[in-house]
Amino acid sequence: MSSAATTPHRWRFYRLGGFDQVAIETADDLRHLDQLDPKLWTALNCPSRGLEFDARTLALIDGDGDGQIRVPEILTAVRWACGLLKNPQVLFQPEGLPLTAIDDSRPEGAQLRAAGAQVLGYLGRTADDTLKVADFDDMTHLFPTGQRNGDGIVPVGIVEDAGLNEVIAQIIATQGGAVDRSGETGITAETLAAFFEQTHAVLAWRAERGAAVESLAMLGEGTDAAAEALAAVQAKVDDYFARCHLAAFDPRAAQALNPPETAYEALAVRTIAALDAEVQALPLAAVQAGQPLPLVQGLNPAWAARVDALRRLVVQPLLGPRDSLTADEWVDLSARFAAWREWLARRPETAVHELALEHLANIAADDTQQRLTELIEQDTAADASATTVDALERLVRYQRDLVTLLRNFVSLADFYDLRRWAIFQAGTLYLDQRSCDLVLRVADMAAHTKMAPFSGCFLVYCKCESGGREPITIVAALTGGDVDELLVAGRHGVFYDRDGRDWKATVVQVVVQPVSIRQAFWTPYRRVAAFIETQIRNFAASREKDVEGKAQAGVTGVAAQAGAGAPPAPAFDIAKFAGIFAAMGLAVGALGTALAAMLSGLFALVWWQMPLVLLGLVLLISGPSMLLAWLTLRRRNVGPLLDANGWAMNARARINLPFGRALTRVAQLPSGARRELGDPFAESNTGRYTALLVVLLALVTVLAWQRGWLQALFGGA
Repeated sequence: MSSAATTPHRWRFYRLGGFDQVAIETADDLRHLDQLDPKLWTALNCPSRGLEFDARTLALIDGDGDGQIRVPEILTAVRWACGLLKNPQVLFQPEGLPLTAIDDSRPEGAQLRAAGAQVLGYLGRTADDTLKVADFDDMTHLFPTGQRNGDGIVPVGIVEDAGLNEVIAQIIATQGGAVDRSGETGITAETLAAFFEQTHAVLAWRAERGAAVESLAMLGEGTDAAAEALAAVQAKVDDYFARCHLAAFDPRAAQALNPPETAYEALAVRTIAALDAEVQALPLAAVQAGQPLPLVQGLNPAWAARVDALRRLVVQPLLGPRDSLTADEWVDLSARFAAWREWLARRPETAVHELALEHLANIAADDTQQRLTELIEQDTAADASATTVDALERLVRYQRDLVTLLRNFVSLADFYDLRRWAIFQAGTLYLDQRSCDLVLRVADMAAHTKMAPFSGCFLVYCKCESGGREPITIVAALTGGDVDELLVAGRHGVFYDRDGRDWKATVVQVVVQPVSIRQAFWTPYRRVAAFIETQIRNFAASREKDVEGKAQAGVTGVAAQAGAGAPPAPAFDIAKFAGIFAAMGLAVGALGTALAAMLSGLFALVWWQMPLVLLGLVLLISGPSMLLAWLTLRRRNVGPLLDANGWAMNARARINLPFGRALTRVAQLPSGARRELGDPFAESNTGRYTALLVVLLALVTVLAWQRGWLQALFGGA
């Protein structure tokens, strides 16, 4: 696919979403994609995770593995796929790559076609069948056990030499194994080198043992047990002789260095076990100046068994039979084991120690390592079948997925085609008698809420949970219906992902934006109604609280007066209440006068002017809200929602009113459904109709008075 074509490719654009989008429809469109100005691409990069798209395909396209799909990587994938196909139009067909579509005139294409025939043969199908992505799900079917497959992993049984197979098994046991393409566990060049490096280290360490045990030669095979017995009591014996030296330095210290009586009193009140921590903390024996360590009698019972092991395994073989040990003898014994301890500290940390020393010496001296290295090299060079199958899988995945990615990257064709899902649409949210299809997964809600409001959409963030699955966060754009009941977090809904699994969705945050001009028309009236309702509720609550307070005070006062023999309450003051009623009358009169003045002005107009005045009043109230809603709805687009998820959007993909209504569908009765209007629990409207009738009569009366109809009627009478 060359960009140096003599004749420029003739692109087709279509207007959708408020901007020009390129149509990716033919093989020529793919061959010349690198000629398309990147400024005309809808997106410049998108994340490789968090999309409703095959993650393996995205990983293959993401050449540098940085988690972002960019324009050069898209072009590389398209160029590679077109170069291996006789006619790239096969990329627009349903899933299934026929072997005849691979261009075998090129070496790489011939190799892929041969590998494809081999894969179909392993799967029990003929070369006339097509390859699909599912054919590569289990690679063990494509690589028979015991055959070299180019992955550089050698499992047990690949050769008939029992000795080599034994070493391969030992390397796997001590170094861990890698899974071969056939599904078997084997060794690699790295594990082979590590095994023999550790083998030589163990052999060198064991060779140093002779010098370390020279002063302990008389112990023979019991050297290891003797060293362990001495190490088990080393710190405790050192502590005992240090206490004895202090007692020799100052006789007054002997009493303090021995346990006080209170320590035994604490033990006396409970059941004592020999290995209790309190008992083990006591000295090995009673501390006295110049006192040797008893080895049989007078020992701390918690340490008696370990001191006896010291006596049998160390003292008797090296010093002869005895019942006690002096400080000088203990220093001599410790010095004899110093070289041993230093040698033991250099012990290599490896599981190779578990193997027989003679066996390690044999395989280190012969050509075992060289022969295994040759096996690994032969497997790596075995016609590179693993690499070939990987390339074949890549081509099959591109045949299924590449055009879909282009229709969500170069353009947003799938998003504006209501028959398809865009790769960023996560599913459908059902909430408050509506379904929302513009739903995106959100990885970082705090970061998303900073950018997403610029979309101009009414957004609902939900936390979705389902048993046995990791919770997820989604954001849904509500682009239709009323949203008055969604202004408070805590509402519940159901989210269905693209796989049809249902999740419990809980609203955690709402970003308020206009949804429609119709809703904006009623918004001022709803706000006024809500304000009046709030004021009435607050007034009623304050009155109720005031009445309760006065009642409590009155009851308390009456009780106090009754107890003190207080005089009766003063008489009713009619002048005070007359003033109150007069003030109330003035307020009602003022309201009536204002209303009468408004109605008089209205009825003074010619009849055809009245609707115009009412229309002007309505526009004065609702006009600003509708204008703001219209301005917001004009800039509503999906770009900021995707930018907040890591996309680099290159166009304003608008969501106009018709498209918004298609993305959010409200509940409607099915076509042809029968509807019974009778509701046995419906509220009575008698009071409402009566009030409306009274208002109409009052208006007619005022109009008749203004027109002089009443004067003429009664004057004539």
